[in-house]
Amino acid sequence: MPDLIEVDPKTAKAWMDAGEAILIDVRELQELEEVRISGALHNPMSDFDADAVPTDASKKIIFVCAMGMRSQQVGQYLLNTKKLSAAYNMTGGTSNWAQLGLPFEHE
Repeated sequence: MPDLIEVDPKTAKAWMDAGEAILIDVRELQELEEVRISGALHNPMSDFDADAVPTDASKKIIFVCAMGMRSQQVGQYLLNTKKLSAAYNMTGGTSNWAQLGLPFEHE
């Protein structure tokens, strides 16, 4: 079975900006209200819907959470169950995104 691939936030943002990737945020709603990456789809781990994950083979599917642990679990689960044939985990999550000074969606 394939392994989840780690991707750094700057690369993930470049892929998103180029239309090459879909970002799925698995954080809970209250976390999403604090900071949100523009364009990310929300699918919280506590109520995760595998059927809502896009399966467009032309796009890289990247999972993100606050630190990179929950997103890693979700991504690997989808690989293990063959829902996805490839998936990415954003290393360090939204915390790393913020430390690198990358933009968040503003209210």
